Amino acid sequence: MRKEEKAKFILNELKKKYPSAKTALKAKDPFQLLVAVILSAQCTDERVNKVLPVLFKKYKTPYDFANAKQEDLEKIIKSTGFYRNKAKSIIEMSKKIVNEFNGKVPSKMEDLLKLKGVARKTANIVLYHGFGKNEGIAVDTHVFRLSKRLGLSNQKDPKKTERDLMSLFPKNHYGFVSDALILYGREICKARKPECSKCVFKKFCVEKNKTV
Repeated sequence: MRKEEKAKFILNELKKKYPSAKTALKAKDPFQLLVAVILSAQCTDERVNKVLPVLFKKYKTPYDFANAKQEDLEKIIKSTGFYRNKAKSIIEMSKKIVNEFNGKVPSKMEDLLKLKGVARKTANIVLYHGFGKNEGIAVDTHVFRLSKRLGLSNQKDPKKTERDLMSLFPKNHYGFVSDALILYGREICKARKPECSKCVFKKFCVEKNKTV
C-alpha cells in the first residue's frame, strides 16, 4: 500500500475514534496555552494541568509574567521538571510579547518562532488551538513514535518527520492529525507496552511485522 493510501486510511480511522480530538491542556486563551505547552515539555499534560490554576491565579497576563521573579515562578512550576529553564523561557517569552507584540501572542509562525522556548511543535499547537490555523503538524514524542511504527516517516529529526506527514495528510486536517495521533499513542500504541490487539493499524506496524 502506498503511503498516501495508508495515510488516508489512518485519517479516516482516527476520525471515527476521536471525532472531537483536542489538546488535553486546559488553557483559556492563546497566552495561557503557550505557557502550558512550554511547561508540558518532558512532563505529562495531567501534571501541567494541576499547576496551571495556581500559576494563572498569581500571574494573569503577559505583563505579570514579564515582571515575575524567576525564583517565585520556579516554586510554582517545579513539579513539571526542568523548572529553571522553563521559568527563564516563560519570562523572556513574555517580555518579548509585551515589548514587540503589544502584549498579545502573535498569530504567525515566523513570529512565534522568535519567542524564547518556542519551536515548531509549540507554535503548531498554539496556532491550531489558539487561532484555528493549520500551519503544520505538531510532532511530539507520540506522533514521532507512531510515524515510525506506521511507516509514515523514518526520519530521525522531528522537523523532517513533520515535513513527511504534511506531504501525506490534507492541510485542513493537520491539527486534528496531531491531536488524534497523540491520543492514540497514549491509549493504544504506547511506547513500552503497545496494545496491539486493539490496534486498527497493526497491519502497517513496522516493528510488529519485523517479528512476524
